[in-house]
Amino acid sequence: VPLHPSTTDILADYAQQRDTQLRSNAGEYFFVAERGGRLLQQNVYQVFWRLSRQIGIRRPGEHNGPRIHDLRHWFAVQSLLNWYRAGEDVEQLLPVLSTYLGHAKVRDTYWYLTSCPELMEHAAQRLDKRWDAES
Repeated sequence: VPLHPSTTDILADYAQQRDTQLRSNAGEYFFVAERGGRLLQQNVYQVFWRLSRQIGIRRPGEHNGPRIHDLRHWFAVQSLLNWYRAGEDVEQLLPVLSTYLGHAKVRDTYWYLTSCPELMEHAAQRLDKRWDAES
């Protein structure tokens, strides 16, 4: 997956610090818990909730609000919308989005098209144009 150089720099710094602190305890995981080993889902959620309160996207004591998965969904929908708005061939770019999302099959990414009214409108317009061209 292509990453911006600033992202790869930060990830390389993290990996170096992780390896220095944990020596060989990091194991097979890139992102690890404080003592090594995999991150536990409940701990990741707790940290996300705490950080979302700190930056103001969730009020203190509030349990509803954005979820980590919402960020993934937003990324997918915004990528598709940007491609449609730019006149890009979304069908050709969908495998790229699938790769970023870690989907094994492109069909697992298609459902994002139905999750947003504007995306549905763009898809319907493209389909109408294709059908008009064929008739």
